[in-house]
Order: sequence, then structure tokens, then C-alpha cells
Amino acid sequence: MAKKKYVLVGTGGRAEFFYGAIASSYRDTSDLTAFCDINQTRMDYANKLLQEKYGYPAVRTYKTEEFDRMIEEQKPDAVIVTSVDRTHHRYIIRAMELGCDVITEKPMTVDEKKCQEIVDAVKRTGRNVRVTFNYRYAPHHTKARELIASGVIGQVQSVHFEWLLNTQHGADYFRRWHRDKRNSGGLLVHKSTHHFDLVNFWIASQPETVFAFGDLLFYGRENAERRGVTSFYERATGNPIAKEDPFALHLDSNEHLKAMYLDAEHEDGYRRDQSVFGDGISIEDTMGVIVRYRNQAILTYSLTAYAPWEGYRIAFNGNKGRIEMEVVEQSYVNSGGDKADEGAIKGKRIRVMPMFGAPYEANVGEGAGGHGGGDPVLLNDLFGTPVDDPWNRAANHVDGARSILTGIAANRSIRTGQAVQIADLVKFD
Repeated sequence: MAKKKYVLVGTGGRAEFFYGAIASSYRDTSDLTAFCDINQTRMDYANKLLQEKYGYPAVRTYKTEEFDRMIEEQKPDAVIVTSVDRTHHRYIIRAMELGCDVITEKPMTVDEKKCQEIVDAVKRTGRNVRVTFNYRYAPHHTKARELIASGVIGQVQSVHFEWLLNTQHGADYFRRWHRDKRNSGGLLVHKSTHHFDLVNFWIASQPETVFAFGDLLFYGRENAERRGVTSFYERATGNPIAKEDPFALHLDSNEHLKAMYLDAEHEDGYRRDQSVFGDGISIEDTMGVIVRYRNQAILTYSLTAYAPWEGYRIAFNGNKGRIEMEVVEQSYVNSGGDKADEGAIKGKRIRVMPMFGAPYEANVGEGAGGHGGGDPVLLNDLFGTPVDDPWNRAANHVDGARSILTGIAANRSIRTGQAVQIADLVKFD
């Protein structure tokens, strides 16, 4: 079988997840031939990792304005997109127009207009888009899907879903480019796309109506001032005021972050270590969402980005019983340590409560690797030899759209105070 050829655009914190897999476990099936980025220093560092960490030859580098030339010269089968969220649509669409399939990091894009452009481009070009929802592949998430599909609690009629990001992982979104809603769509798009996709996957339905509240109540300068904070700084690295701040990220104390971001600042001005209590934050840290699905199920969803622990609680209520799931995750800073720590599970429990039977603990298999064991399975699905999957966990552009549209609708609801119909945002037909 001929190897598939890949190029990657966006060599920031998420990129190594993909190029590291190709350079190690999937050399026999995949070839990486080029990087594309706005920042040459960052691409050079990615090439250094390829060579020194993985023993893989350095690849060609192209600046973002050379994207078309990269496709023409490299002739890849697929483009891997791991750039800033608001740019995803640009590379997804252009890659398809130039005859390539696409593997994109979540979220597929950040608003309904860009989403419609992607949907239309798939129709126009006939190319394939894969969205990398690694959470689908975690054994405990697949187990929840299996239990619901078995009918043990009957038809799911409501879901209560509480997700907690702690003051290490949650705070990280307020240091980075994600803090500008124009870049990320806010956490209801950037982060919650995982959670809304899981609900769609678990209950085998799709969202119809969304209502939401959300606000910035903890991070940001005004909230810190209200709590009595008097010392502020713009960035942490090299700043004496930040030395005692538990929320500060010091890029010069982490070799990987220094090489990827601090040493690359002179090219694009991007600062990875901004104060989470600074000005200019336009995303929410406290959110509540209600969703009605096509099958009439109701979701109540909560996301808090400053909790004392990391993880989530979910309850599925059916007409024959209830399933409860609680997962405690290992917190992490993106690209700040061992990749296996990303979403690593510290504890998990699934409890099934039939309406007229004795409750019991579901047997959940253990998975090795990041995000609860989902990462290795996803990577094999992308770059290895996929196996038959009765749960159809591979996500396409329609799955990607339906996950972000819940968050996009929630953002509109927060702005307007009105319920939003998903059908009014994007047309699939």
C-alpha cells in the first residue's frame, strides 16, 4: 500500500500531536513533507524536534502566503490544519479546492459564516474533511454510547452535563490567543465543541434550539480589582510582579515553551504568557446552556473555567432509568509537559440505575495515552490501518459543524438574550 503524503499548517502547541505520530508510529503508512506557518522560527523548532526527538528528516517549510505553492510542489494527499481557530476555514477550503483532503483540529471553525463556507466547499469539491474528536475514542465515552444504544435506560430524554476546568488548565485559555473571541469563538466553541459533539454522539441526535447565558466573572482586570488585587502586569516572563502569582506562566522556565514561543516572538509579536487578569479578554469563563435536540431530549450544560478540580459529571435520564458518569482529569498546560498528561484520567466511574432494578457499576476498560486513552485510537484511525468501528467514531465535516453550531448558537443567544434555531445558522442541503 502506497504511503499517504501529508503537509501541516500551524506549528504551534497542537501540531506535534500529529507530526510526532507520523514521525514515530506511522512511518510505514504516512509521509510528512512540509510545514506551513507565519513564523519561521517556530517551523525551525518543529523541524528540530522532528530530527532530534523522532529521528525523522527535516521537512520543507513554507510561509502562510506560500500555501498554494506548497500544495503545488508537495502534492499531498491531505493537509493537517492546526492553526489559530479563526484561520481553519481558510486552509480547509483552499486545500480542498487544490485537490486535497483535510484533517483539522477542533473546532472546525468559529462562526456560522465560515462554517457555511466549509459545508459549501465540501459539496463543490467532493473532498473529505476529518475533525479530530479524540474524546469520542476514550473507552469510557465509547462505553457510555454503548450503554445508551443497548437500551438499558430506554430513550434518553434529558442530559445534565457539568464540565470543570481548573485554575491551571482553565486559566491557560486566558493567557493565549484564545482570550480574543474573534480568534477562538470563546470556550463555548473552542472547548465545548468536544462536549457538544459527545452529546450528539451519545444520544445519536443533533441540536435544534439553543439558549444560553455567559459572562466573564473571574478572569480579567475588572474582576481582579473587585477582589482587591492592586498589582498588575502585562506578561509574566521576566516580570518580578508575576513571580508570586500562581496564575503566571514563565516561558523562560520551560525549555519547550521558550523555544516554541518566547524565541519566536520577534517574528509575529505573539505573547504566550499574558496575564489572565489583564485587559482585552473578550471570552466568558462562566457559562450555562440549554439545548433541545431533534429527538426531543433536553441538555443542561455548565462550563466553569476556574474550578479547584478538573473533570466533569454527566447524567443521562431515560424513560427506563439513569446513567451517571464522573471523570476526574489530570490538569495540564498546553505544550507545557508530557503529552500523555493531556486529559489523562485520574479517576472515572459509570453507574447504571435501571428504573426497577439494582444499580451497578459499568465495567470500563483502561486506555493508555492522552485524553483518557482516546489519542492513540484516533491517531491509528487517521494514519494507520483503521478497523471496523461499530460506533462510527470518525467525525466528518457535518459532525464538526453540528458540534460547533451549538456553541455558535449559544454565543448568539448570550448576545441577544433570545433562543436560537440551529436551522437559521447553516444550511446543509
